[in-house]
Amino acid sequence: MKIDVLKTNGEKLDKKVDLAKEVFGIEPNEHTMYLAVKAELANMRQGTHKTKTRGDSRGGGAKPWKQKGRGTARSGSRRSPVWVGGGRAFGPEPHLYTTKLPKKVKRLARRSALSQKMNEKAVLVVDDFNLKVAKTSSLVAILEKLGLTGKKLTVLVSDITENLFLSARNIPNVYIVAAERASTYEIMDCEMLVIEKSAVKSINEALK
Repeated sequence: MKIDVLKTNGEKLDKKVDLAKEVFGIEPNEHTMYLAVKAELANMRQGTHKTKTRGDSRGGGAKPWKQKGRGTARSGSRRSPVWVGGGRAFGPEPHLYTTKLPKKVKRLARRSALSQKMNEKAVLVVDDFNLKVAKTSSLVAILEKLGLTGKKLTVLVSDITENLFLSARNIPNVYIVAAERASTYEIMDCEMLVIEKSAVKSINEALK
């Protein structure tokens, strides 16, 4: 599969780049993409939620009132979930949400996500993002020339340079990601997928 390569000024290069059909041209498997995105979002959760049960609540050493004769319900502890200030019944406890997927499923999900973006014509290959200075305005100017201003972008690069990282960190909805480590969620969670030309080879080799 051949695709045009754009310079940072918006002009096309004479030579096109080859995208592996096994990576960018398969029938997207929606279920594997769902599993991969679900697993990644679950793995991002801290799982530190906690409420006090009756065993953690303060008080409860003495019986609040006598068993009989008051015409009210019997109670043996102020820590009961029934009363204000008591513990919570069946409250959340800290636990891990970690989900692991087989390597083949994760690779198929990434290939499916890339192919889905190709089907949507939401893939753009740029010659080089090697910025000489760390200036947000420089990267903003490049995005304007490429017609990407205001869009949510995932930029896949072969190497995240310091200048590129510093230039992009203040631009809303522009995420710089190392191509070899790009997840299904990062590929899907954008309007346009921008790939640096040098990163295409590593993607083809990693997922072919």
